[in-house]
Amino acid sequence: MRELDAFLDQALGDDFLTIMTRVLIALVLSGLIGFERELKNHSAGFRTHILVGVGACLMMLLSLYGFEAFIEAYDNVRFDPARIPSYVISGIGFLGAGTIIVYGGTIRGLTTAASIWTVAGIGLVVGAGMYAAAVFTTLVILLSLIFLNNFERLFTKGRTTNNIIEIVALPELKINNVVAVFEAFDLTIKNVEIIKVENNVRNIFIKIERKKELDRVSLFNEISKIDHVKNISEL
Repeated sequence: MRELDAFLDQALGDDFLTIMTRVLIALVLSGLIGFERELKNHSAGFRTHILVGVGACLMMLLSLYGFEAFIEAYDNVRFDPARIPSYVISGIGFLGAGTIIVYGGTIRGLTTAASIWTVAGIGLVVGAGMYAAAVFTTLVILLSLIFLNNFERLFTKGRTTNNIIEIVALPELKINNVVAVFEAFDLTIKNVEIIKVENNVRNIFIKIERKKELDRVSLFNEISKIDHVKNISEL
């Protein structure tokens, strides 16, 4: 029994309770932000934000507690607790960049990419034990994502907005048939881009301007009736 207790003490360490508490706090705070993204059907949602926040917290904890044994054993070992977090902050940009979609002059996913980067920062802050700062930052982010989005809509209400429709079709598709459908729905086409992909299939991106509520179901139904159309979606 004593051997088991000794093994657990060695395996868990003196700081295990602190580490567990900080990981759980990072999970809750990052999960709150991820839940907001999940409700809006963004590509990086609940699970992604939790993984980023907890992972960043873990890296911070590694930086703080992972090298104590070496520092105590060797007098010439130098310790820089900011080294690992700095790599986390720069490296998380690759994950955020993967959520950004660029089409012509339209960019989507920037807010989600920014939220992922910020969640990584929250994880690092929690890992350092700065709970009050982490909770306050989480509240600020949630208020920004939820209320500022509605605030922006008040200023953009009544303005024309742009939508991007993606059509996957065979090369035999006659683009003028698609244009005729958009004209029937009183939609103004701003730009058309055709990209050839594998298996001789083409992706057609149509940027449209609309001034009234768009009946997407009826629009997609009419486009699907056109010969050689395989798939329709809105970006």
